[in-house]
Amino acid sequence: MKIYNAITKTKEEFKPIVDGQVSMYHCGPTVYDYIHIGNLRSFMLGDIIRRSFEYLGFETKQVMNITDVGHLVSDGDDGDDKMTKALKRHEMDITLENMLKVADIYSESFKTDLKNLNILTPHHLPKASDHIPENIVIIEKLFEKGFAYTTSDGVYFDTKKMPDYGKLGGLNLDAESESRIETNSEKRFHADFALWKFDEKNGWDSPWGHGFPGWHIECSGMSMKYLGETFDIHTGGYDNKSVHHNNEIAQSECSTGKTFVNYWLHGEFLNLDGEKLSKSTGGNITLMTLFNKGFSPLDLRYLYLQSIYRSQTDFTWEIIESSKKALDKIYRHIEALKTQHGIGKINPDFQKKFSDAISDDFNLPIALSIFHNMMKSDISAIDKLATAYNFDTVLGLDLEKHTSIEIEISDEVQTLLNDRKIARENKDWESSDQIRDKIMEKGFKVSDINGEQKIETL
Repeated sequence: MKIYNAITKTKEEFKPIVDGQVSMYHCGPTVYDYIHIGNLRSFMLGDIIRRSFEYLGFETKQVMNITDVGHLVSDGDDGDDKMTKALKRHEMDITLENMLKVADIYSESFKTDLKNLNILTPHHLPKASDHIPENIVIIEKLFEKGFAYTTSDGVYFDTKKMPDYGKLGGLNLDAESESRIETNSEKRFHADFALWKFDEKNGWDSPWGHGFPGWHIECSGMSMKYLGETFDIHTGGYDNKSVHHNNEIAQSECSTGKTFVNYWLHGEFLNLDGEKLSKSTGGNITLMTLFNKGFSPLDLRYLYLQSIYRSQTDFTWEIIESSKKALDKIYRHIEALKTQHGIGKINPDFQKKFSDAISDDFNLPIALSIFHNMMKSDISAIDKLATAYNFDTVLGLDLEKHTSIEIEISDEVQTLLNDRKIARENKDWESSDQIRDKIMEKGFKVSDINGEQKIETL
């Protein structure tokens, strides 16, 4: 297994801390809103890594955090906490109780997204709010070793005390243009970051004052609790690399005196119209958005699989439509193979090629091409089915469970569909919506793809 390690900027042979075992931590969501499909690509990376290692015979231990407190909007440790922004959007009083209540809503939605995308549930899915004591212990160690200091608004890490601060990606601290960190008049250096932020009204007690942990310290506390002071793999979105992950390294290594993580992997952006898909550029595109337009979450999963995780990839409605058509074709082929009444043996030649592909820095596009070549090959139908199911333990397209279901509708529902089509052709959107509601009362959901109506059971 070879992995591109962001901290050395080279593809390296993977050497686990414990033979045959892999410990991994994935930066999870800040649950202040529904998760958009750009964020979901990052979480997909963790799933591919886990599935690939397990396919190759490794035992895995996977942790993904849920940030329900402490994530400030700015990397300069100013502005509202993102959960505070959620409370303002919901027009709720800014209290810790309300913050956790809103977080639970979006946490459950996130878990549903993982399930729908067929992302394996991590072995541990800890919440930041449940791990405040772990944060405090780390900060206490940093004070003992001279890496922390107090200002009027919180506790900060003294980056000048760490000679190799910023080593992940070679962060240049002397060039303000390369740092997203704003200056603060009480900071000793512009790159110093918050370990604890004071808040007299909300939060938790600490030796330094009432308040909240900083965003970065939460990940150190949770990862080290479940994986130890040094573990194998840490992943996250590419935008976590320069600030968040460098800060994790700093506070973790300076508190323990040990290497924090051996391999750092970062997922690149999903772009919309040439820009990173974010709240400002397309954050309203969620799995529910796709479903309402007639797409399956696995259509999106198949789209993700077609790009190397370290490369940016584009999202358009034309691209997701192509992904849907390609996946539907695969399902039809699998359904045809199922009629052969039996499952054969996994083809060793194709399995070797598939294993080699995922062992080369999780190269799923190559693995997919091997899957397609296998499906077009002249090996027996029952061996194709066995080999397809074997590959799908990594691809996660639910090939074995998927069944094509013909939906039978009454003449009354067909008439409603016809009336709705006419209404839409006449741009009578009000009538179209009213007819859609009547169809739902009959137990069906209707959506539109390229001008065609698609009906599904509720």
